[in-house]
Amino acid sequence: MKKCSICNKNTAVVFATKFENGKSEMKGICIPCAKKMGLPVIDQIMQQTGMTEEEIESLTEEMDINPAEGEEEFNLDGLESQQSLMSLFNNKAEDKEENLHLFDEERDSFADTKEETRKQAKNKKSKRKKKHLDTYGSNLTERAINKEVDKIIGRHREIDRVIQILNRRTKNNPILIGEPGVGKTAIAEGLAVRIVEKQVPAKLFGAEVYLLDLTAIVAGTQFRGQFEGRMKSIIKEAQDLGNIILVIDEVHNIMGAGEVHGGVMNAANILKPALAKGEIQIIGATTLEEYRKHIEKDAALERRFQPVLIEEPTLEETIEILKGIKEYYETYHKVTISDEVLETAAKLSERYITDRYLPDKAIDVIDEAGSRANLKNQGLIEVEALKEELNVLQENREALARENDFEKAAQYKVEECILIDKIKDIEEECSKVYITVEDIAAVIEAWTKIPVQKITEKEAQRLLQLEEKLHERIIGQNEAVKSLARTIRRNRSGFKKKKKPSSFIFVGPTGVGKTELVKALASELFGNEEAMIRMDMSEYMEKHTVSKLIGAPPGYIGYDQGGQLTEKVRRRPYSVILLDEMEKAHPDVFNLLLQILEDGRLTDNQGRTVFFENTVIVMTSNIGTQLKSSGIGFGKNGYEAMESKVRDALKETFRPEFLNRIDEIIVFDRLNREELYEIVDLMLKEVVEEVKEKGMTLEISDEVKAFILEKGYDEKYGARPLRRTIQKYIEDEIAENYLQNKFHEGAHIKVELINNKIFLTQENIKY
Repeated sequence: MKKCSICNKNTAVVFATKFENGKSEMKGICIPCAKKMGLPVIDQIMQQTGMTEEEIESLTEEMDINPAEGEEEFNLDGLESQQSLMSLFNNKAEDKEENLHLFDEERDSFADTKEETRKQAKNKKSKRKKKHLDTYGSNLTERAINKEVDKIIGRHREIDRVIQILNRRTKNNPILIGEPGVGKTAIAEGLAVRIVEKQVPAKLFGAEVYLLDLTAIVAGTQFRGQFEGRMKSIIKEAQDLGNIILVIDEVHNIMGAGEVHGGVMNAANILKPALAKGEIQIIGATTLEEYRKHIEKDAALERRFQPVLIEEPTLEETIEILKGIKEYYETYHKVTISDEVLETAAKLSERYITDRYLPDKAIDVIDEAGSRANLKNQGLIEVEALKEELNVLQENREALARENDFEKAAQYKVEECILIDKIKDIEEECSKVYITVEDIAAVIEAWTKIPVQKITEKEAQRLLQLEEKLHERIIGQNEAVKSLARTIRRNRSGFKKKKKPSSFIFVGPTGVGKTELVKALASELFGNEEAMIRMDMSEYMEKHTVSKLIGAPPGYIGYDQGGQLTEKVRRRPYSVILLDEMEKAHPDVFNLLLQILEDGRLTDNQGRTVFFENTVIVMTSNIGTQLKSSGIGFGKNGYEAMESKVRDALKETFRPEFLNRIDEIIVFDRLNREELYEIVDLMLKEVVEEVKEKGMTLEISDEVKAFILEKGYDEKYGARPLRRTIQKYIEDEIAENYLQNKFHEGAHIKVELINNKIFLTQENIKY
């Protein structure tokens, strides 16, 4: 291959014949020299071929192939591309004879800097050796040298295991297996730091760790062979250098990367020969599920890798990790983070964010809390504006200095000093911004929908006041509320089997407050009634409907939609689950519930494990309540007799292994007249609030309340008829008058009982 006539270094690609004294002489020039000389032939080549400067340079670099071992200067594998490029470029080159007189002049200038050029060429050759690695990967070792990698806290055992595998003679390719967010990529970065610090065996001295980007390798490969060519180039560079460790995140993607329709050649099959010969080293990272799904199926690939299981760090380890990396987030967000905040972030994220893993979720909480505090820091905006103003002043001062106007330049210098002092003062003030526990709680609330005050409030205080809070909404049922609160306190205090959810069966006649108590419990424990997941078990009376709870099996309609129960709990793990009218469900439903009640988990149709440990499960029924005889009254003995009969009826309906897993069976008694009167009062308060939202006030006399109780009282149906009575005599009348514009905004409406009839009056006007 002909060398450039000027630099005698690069391959000549532009040729022309020079005629002088009747003799012809062929001269060639490389692309870089042609650009330096300003030859228009480069522009013509670009127009003719449609190639960019970068593509031309890339193609010519491929012809300057890496030097082989021994004294061979070039690799002849590039000859074909050189010849085709030469023939492409030669078409227009012959018209440029007038420029060739510049060759001899330029030759002298190049000779003067030959030594410097040789050094630059050496560096360039080194870069060319890693051209594809640098293009499609990130050099973690170089980032570690430049201190661009966060400190690795802990994980010494895992990193030592990876180094031990890399130090093997054969099958020295570790694969990191762990859940998303547990720190698999961080271990690869930790290895790079160890190599830089020489804390590795001698065999790994000087090794370079490259994080390979498979998507970048696939991107832009339009024709068959392009992807394979890139992969082979990367493998060859790694083989030639001999000290490259490739890290492939989501390594299971190599099973299909680059595969065309109907083809069998993908990244995995390209890597297998090199892995089999031990010519390259790879560190893979994937999840256990993906490892089983993709890697284990290919026995030839699996045997090349040595699995390293990466467990989720404990709470204590997570706190240490947060303490080690907090300085990065303090610097980035311009805030101060205390150890108390770090501990709160770790504990709350572990408790309330159940679908992600430590330390990733705790780090994300700290990051978002820092962003939240940063947004409220107006001083940072002012600092940026002042810095822009400072840059303008510095540019103006330098321009005046160049024009020898030193007097004005001195004035600008004074203004600069004033601005610099002002910026320092503001930055010092900004650094006093602290991330608080409330910031952490606000982030958790945004993610889990659990109100801030419920997170930060003392758990013990809230549990001790649970009965009082429930009785604000529940009238009567003292035994039921007491049993419920007692069991919740015991379970929440940790005196229960771990992972097991709190579970109850509410048994009682209709209209006694079973569903209302569940709503009140959801509101008190998790912030609002929306935290209640209600399942009507009459919809699950048939055998085939059981699959609706966990999702349809593969091949059936709705397979990809998830289960009605599992999906709701997965989306909202902190909730109260109400299984209404439990006795109507098919027996297979109880088999499904056994696992939930015992271990607090259930696997859905997608193979995902859904955890129920943070839920409260309440099942309602009215079994046995119709057995109450006329001899049973409202006294204590009457309640105990009914409770005994209800429990006997439950034993006849449900299997022992199911009832044994229930924390508490709570029997609701019928409501007496005094309790129903209080319920009327509560219901009417709701009506008053509804009227108030329309801009009016409502006043209801005690006689009206007694009338409502008299008309709506039904021992058999409980409180529900009272709601219908209030709708009939009060709400319907208010609605009709409001629609007829008889009641206006700002009106005071009085509800009175006159001659055993209810009248609604506004400012003493009867309607």
